[in-house]
Amino acid sequence: MLGVLKFSGSHASAGNLQEGFKLTTITVPPEYERTYSEKSKGSVPPALWGHLKARGLSQIPQQEVARLVRICKPPMEEITAEFTRDELIALPTEPLRVIPHLKVAVRSEIGLVRENNEDKFEFYEPDEAQLLAVRGSVYLVCDGMGGHNAGQIASELATRHFLYTYYHTGGTAYESAQRAVFYAHETIANMGRKVPSRRDMGTTLTALIVRQDEGMLVHVGDSRLYRYREGELRQLSRDHTLVAQWVEQGILTPEQARTSPYKNVIRQALGITSDEEPLQPDIETFPLQEGDLYLLCSDGLTDMVPDEEIARILASEPLTRAVWKLLDRALAEGGYDNVTVMLVYVRQLEPVP
Repeated sequence: MLGVLKFSGSHASAGNLQEGFKLTTITVPPEYERTYSEKSKGSVPPALWGHLKARGLSQIPQQEVARLVRICKPPMEEITAEFTRDELIALPTEPLRVIPHLKVAVRSEIGLVRENNEDKFEFYEPDEAQLLAVRGSVYLVCDGMGGHNAGQIASELATRHFLYTYYHTGGTAYESAQRAVFYAHETIANMGRKVPSRRDMGTTLTALIVRQDEGMLVHVGDSRLYRYREGELRQLSRDHTLVAQWVEQGILTPEQARTSPYKNVIRQALGITSDEEPLQPDIETFPLQEGDLYLLCSDGLTDMVPDEEIARILASEPLTRAVWKLLDRALAEGGYDNVTVMLVYVRQLEPVP
C-alpha cells in the first residue's frame, strides 16, 4: 500500500508501506525538504519526525519513512494530482475468491505517416493477494491528441495518473476507477491551461480491469475494447464520436459512419473540457469466462481493419501472432495513424479454497 505526502512547493511519495496503514495528506514546511534513500539507514531528522508524528503518522516506523520517502521538487511543467485525507484511506477488505490466470500480448507502432507515436499502453498486475482481490489487474490503452508532441504527453499522463489513483485511493473498485478518470482528466486539463504549447491536448482512455471473476470497462473516447467469446467478436465500448452519435440517432448507417469525413471527431476526451458536454466516462462491469479474449486497441487499428477481419485473425492465430498480424494488417492498409493492439486472454479462473 502506498502513502502520499503533499509538501509545500514539492511532492513526495512513499512506496510499499506496511499493509493496513491509513493513507493521508499533510503539509510539511519547505525547510524540511531533502532527499531520503536507503542509505539513510533509518534516520529521520528529529524536527521532521516530530512534524509527522504531530499529524498522525506516528504509526509509520521511522525506518519506513527514511527508506521510502523521497522529497523532491516536481519538474517545472509537471502537474501532480492532490488527494484529500478522506480519499487516501485504506483499501476495503475483501477475500480473494478467484485468481484469474491471464496471458497478455501487446504491440504499438508509429504507423507510416505520423512523426511520433501518441499512443500509450500500460498494464499492472499486483502480486499481493489483498490488492488483487479488491483492485485486480489493469490493462489500458490511450490515444493522445494535440500539436507539438502534446498528445504524447497527454497519453503518458493519463496512464500514469489513472493507475496511480486507482491503486492508491479507497472505496470500491468502481469508485476508485471513476476517481482515477477524473484525476487524470483534471491533471491533463490543468497542464494544458498552464503550458501554452500543450493547450487543447487530450487523450482517449480505454481500460480493462480484471478483478476476481469480474471484468470492468473504463472508457472515454474512441479507442475500443472488444471481447472474442465462442467465435463471436463483440465491441464492449461505445465510441464517443460525432458519427457514433449520428448512428444512434438514425442519421447515418454504420456503413456510412465508417467512411464519413467526421469519423474521428470525438465528443469526449481526457483533458478536453466542455460546458455543453461535461466528461462522462463509461464504467461497466461484466462476468468473465475462461477462454475469453479481450482486445484493447486505438483507432489506428479499427479505422484500417474491419471487425470481420479482426475476428478472423483472432480465431485463427495464437495470441502473440494475432497481435502482430492485426498490426501488420493495419500498416498494410495504409498505417495512417499510430496503432496499438493489446490482447488479454483469460486462461483460467482458479477458485481459492
